[in-house]
Amino acid sequence: MENKLKNLRKAMDSTTHKGEHFTEVQKNKIRNAVIYKEYTDATTPKKSVAFAFSFVAVAILALLISTEYFFTPMETPPINGGASNPAVVDDWEIRHEFEGEDGILFSVYPDPGLSPRRPYGYIFSFTEMFEQYEGKEMTIKVEHQETGERFTAFLPTIITEPYSGYDSLQRFTTIFELPHAGLWRYEVYFDNELYGDVILEVGDMMDGIMLPADIPAFVQKSDFEKIDWDRKAVRFGHNMVGNENKAGVIGADMPSLHPQKWMWHLWGIKDAELTVVAFHRETETVHSILQTGWKTGLSGAVNGADAHIPSTVTIPFPGEWAILLYTDGELFDILVYEINE
Repeated sequence: MENKLKNLRKAMDSTTHKGEHFTEVQKNKIRNAVIYKEYTDATTPKKSVAFAFSFVAVAILALLISTEYFFTPMETPPINGGASNPAVVDDWEIRHEFEGEDGILFSVYPDPGLSPRRPYGYIFSFTEMFEQYEGKEMTIKVEHQETGERFTAFLPTIITEPYSGYDSLQRFTTIFELPHAGLWRYEVYFDNELYGDVILEVGDMMDGIMLPADIPAFVQKSDFEKIDWDRKAVRFGHNMVGNENKAGVIGADMPSLHPQKWMWHLWGIKDAELTVVAFHRETETVHSILQTGWKTGLSGAVNGADAHIPSTVTIPFPGEWAILLYTDGELFDILVYEINE
């Protein structure tokens, strides 16, 4: 777990010391760099058994000490009515930042592999001067949207000094575990007064494959087992790259890690809804690469294909990618690309 936090810190260091802090590009760099580094490290030998036993011992001790916090029903403390601490908005729209009247109060950067039933790391980046936090007791409580389950994830802790190398709490790190996939509300309290909240999505694991919480229900484990990594997409027709007479993409002849235009072409299908699911081979993670989300409609015939649609795609990081195409909820084809630039 400490390695995960180190990876998060390195990603933060490379993006927060220059220019405007936490732009969308920087946020994506943090999330994508960390997940790629995490799974790359996973191919190296594991830490020593002694470390594993030490971690378990600490976890058991923490469990014994904190039982009353984790399993005792809680009442929500009153919300701070101060101008800099507006009330939490009662919605479940995913957001990684909490904004007050004078701007963003804090942002949260979770481990990109965040899933239930395992401890994962978080960076909480607070923006106010250290004097606003010094001597106060900080607590983090979480609530699950579907079940309504609530518990204290980060036990009350007195803030005594800034994070090492910083002048405030720009990089406050912690690790805890959540029991369920889905949407979770993370509430930050100082001296038992609500400071703000964020809503994060926790994916679930499918036999080692990370599935985002919002992935369409028709995507099945067996679909990923059908990937043939030796069947690479080939060039054909009007500068298309794909599987001839089945599915091809104009724009995939020069695939990039930056947002770019792809035009999808499908044969043997008309008037269908297209779902695009991207699977990264090395990290075994699943991603939505369309700017519009998982799904898009299909238009009519063009370039010899029976249906087509243009889109903007963003590939998170380099490596081998399998692009699973679904039409009206059925697996239609799989395109395998090597994307490294």
